[in-house]
Amino acid sequence: MYKYFPHTDEDLRQMLERVGVGSMDALYDDIPEAIRFRDEYQLPQALSEVEIRQTFRALGSQNRLLTCFAGLGVYDHYTPAVIPQLVQRSEFLTSYTPYQAEVSQGTLHYIFEYQSMMAELTGMDVSNASMYDGTTAAAEAMMMAVAAGKKANRVLVSGTLNPKTLDVLRTYALHQGIDLVQLAVDDGVTSVPDLHARLAEGGVAGVIVQQPNVYGIVEDYSGFADACHAQKALLVMDSVAADLAVLKTPGEWGADIAVGDGQSLGIPMSFGGPYVGYMCCTEKLIRKMPGRIVGMTKDSRQQRAFVLTLQAREQHIRRQKATSNICSNQSLMALWVTIYMSLMGRQGVKEAAELSYAGTHYLCDRLIETGRFHLAFDKPFFNEFLVRYDGDTEQLYQRFLDAGILGGVPMDGGILFAVTEQRTKDEIDQLVNIAAL
Repeated sequence: MYKYFPHTDEDLRQMLERVGVGSMDALYDDIPEAIRFRDEYQLPQALSEVEIRQTFRALGSQNRLLTCFAGLGVYDHYTPAVIPQLVQRSEFLTSYTPYQAEVSQGTLHYIFEYQSMMAELTGMDVSNASMYDGTTAAAEAMMMAVAAGKKANRVLVSGTLNPKTLDVLRTYALHQGIDLVQLAVDDGVTSVPDLHARLAEGGVAGVIVQQPNVYGIVEDYSGFADACHAQKALLVMDSVAADLAVLKTPGEWGADIAVGDGQSLGIPMSFGGPYVGYMCCTEKLIRKMPGRIVGMTKDSRQQRAFVLTLQAREQHIRRQKATSNICSNQSLMALWVTIYMSLMGRQGVKEAAELSYAGTHYLCDRLIETGRFHLAFDKPFFNEFLVRYDGDTEQLYQRFLDAGILGGVPMDGGILFAVTEQRTKDEIDQLVNIAAL
């Protein structure tokens, strides 16, 4: 029927006969006519390789690259030029999961290194072999808390979480029978009285908070872990990975599960992806954690070898007991951040975070000096902050765009600005000069 399908007419006849239908079209009888596409496909004529490259080059030239002062979960961090070259090496770039250890040592090795680095970065005992992205990692942590809580099915989530994460949590909770309760926000931070009141009601499996929170504020989570554990609930902390190089880690806060997005570890913004989620936890929760864990051992010749030591996935035995059916991003972006952390080193990742912090506070001070801006919350912040603007916000955005600047993200009647180590003093001063007009 189609020259690129390997089946003969006789093959198709036998298959149709086996399923009890008379034709290929009959397979689609259940699809309503109203939604069927009956027109001709608008496909271009065949092009040569040179023409295809020219076409895509022309399309790419339509993109306008802006100087980015926007954040809200996606940040314009530096990407070492060597990373795109290394991820394409054959011992790393594979088409699927590394079940056969004897032919997957390169993949298993870098996953082991990724896990080791993420466990150290978060201060937790173990890390899995990465997640799809930060939002789904948070959702998996929510389900993990409920699974560990047995009869408890309520999860408390701070109102200071990224709204994208909140939306994904609500979607997962709706179809998992989880009672998701949003905690109140008090002056830009999680309401402690509301947390204690909700915990006292009982039936809470977990509490999810974010550090820094959606407003860039570094919250004080002292006592949160103790309050949760007193009610047999787990504390889940969602963090931007790069920020943990200088901030108190989830492990130091007493969190049971640490999740977040690793995009800040050198992954380009790329118009929205692909990114990588991370998940780490305490050792006692290791069998509740979705995904895979790679371990290091010795082979029959006493040489170092890497193997899958724990796989809580649907492809294996006891599939009905699987912790998750969608928990992997096939680890390509985990390889990316592993190379990034290896190249930058502990000190390099820390310096990048410190530069981001310094640039953010310089921008904030300069904006306030104009007399047109004021901080929405008088709280400590890290690499982004929310300000109110005394003027027409839409006109301000347009002035930024006209100058080639992506000037923050509109939020709660204000503007959320973010600064990374990529932003120079001249770029910051240019933004301030435009804002002061």
